[in-house]
Amino acid sequence: MAQQETDTPRRIALTLIGAVLGRRRPLDEALAGHAELARLDARDRAFVRALVGTTLRRLGQIDDLVGRLLERPLPATAARARNILRVGASQILFLDVPAYAAVDTAVNLAQHSRCGTYKPLINAVLRTLARDGRDWMTSQDAARLNTPDWLWRSWAGAYGPETCRRIAEAHLVEAPLDLTAKKRPEIWSQRLGAEILPSGSLRLQLRGPVEGLPGFAEGAWWVQDAAAALPAALLGEVRGSNVIDLCAAPGGKTAQLAARGARVVAVDRSAKRMQRLEANLARLGLGARIEIADVLGYRPDELADAVFLDAPCSATGTIRRHPDIPRIKRADEIPALTAIQHRMLRAALAMVRPGGLVVYAACSLQPEEGGEIVHPFIGPDGTADRVPIEADEIGGWAALIDAEGDLRTLPCHMAEKGGMDGFYACRLRRR
Repeated sequence: MAQQETDTPRRIALTLIGAVLGRRRPLDEALAGHAELARLDARDRAFVRALVGTTLRRLGQIDDLVGRLLERPLPATAARARNILRVGASQILFLDVPAYAAVDTAVNLAQHSRCGTYKPLINAVLRTLARDGRDWMTSQDAARLNTPDWLWRSWAGAYGPETCRRIAEAHLVEAPLDLTAKKRPEIWSQRLGAEILPSGSLRLQLRGPVEGLPGFAEGAWWVQDAAAALPAALLGEVRGSNVIDLCAAPGGKTAQLAARGARVVAVDRSAKRMQRLEANLARLGLGARIEIADVLGYRPDELADAVFLDAPCSATGTIRRHPDIPRIKRADEIPALTAIQHRMLRAALAMVRPGGLVVYAACSLQPEEGGEIVHPFIGPDGTADRVPIEADEIGGWAALIDAEGDLRTLPCHMAEKGGMDGFYACRLRRR
């Protein structure tokens, strides 16, 4: 029994990996729904998150190395044994867990997971990886192995082979922590020991809970990737303006707009996610009108001065923070997403007054979810005109503006400082 208790974090990690790889369940959802995880101490919770995140981030490399040691692939019925091998390999090769501990706990997991027949195989494979695995890794193409084929082809076609590789390499490194200060970022930079990025975001190298950081309790800042903070700035001066934030939860963009003095109506169809938005605004001391509604059916009382649409998408721009995405998303899901994005942008343009601005944004690297969504609305028969972005609006980062004047951030941008999420944003003015 004592051994089983020692293995609890690894057992939980194994369950989470099974949920992601076996049932394509988003990792954040699996983490939030795992009651046993909350009962672990902070150190063990951190270990679980590191183990699951590393295994998913390096899954291609791990499977390649394990595959070299199998005479034939494991059957589909051996999914749990396969995941035990993955968890063990991740500890040995990437997390610097002593080999004896990783091997012994993996064998114990097999024993208590009704995978006892695979104990000798698991023991032999992991011991060999402990001896030879790091040498074999030197000949691996890590970026290519850890990127599913459909994503690699898409990014190579959209951005070129060299940039595609740089994107994939950026995904191998865990993202730093970025914050948006409600005001006076220079003060909070000093208090937090953070770097101020050109756009005004604060960047810290922190691993662990943020609730204990200075300024959290008093609502001085919120967590928001540097790239995610850029699109809302494209609405310009919003003080006193009526702004509708569509697909608003969990509320980072709503907070930005409210902090800059806009009268914000936050719209999202998920009541649960809107509870989180309200809690975030309450902590920050900011206000917005909350509307729980489907964007496609929502009709404002009056046309807004500006509308911000952060459309639901594949989220492939956030892989640095969500390594489960390459494992749960599929190419055949993109057409359904683009159809919704097109309809939402049409609805957004109908909510803004003539001459008002609409910003369409998506945290995706897929070209189908970016400029291809916008093009039909700005042609001769369209209802809007593109308003090109200027570098000084986004901290002087001219490299983040594409040839058409839209925002396009990539994970490999600012790589020397830890990169940023991949975002597309276009600013439109209703005719």
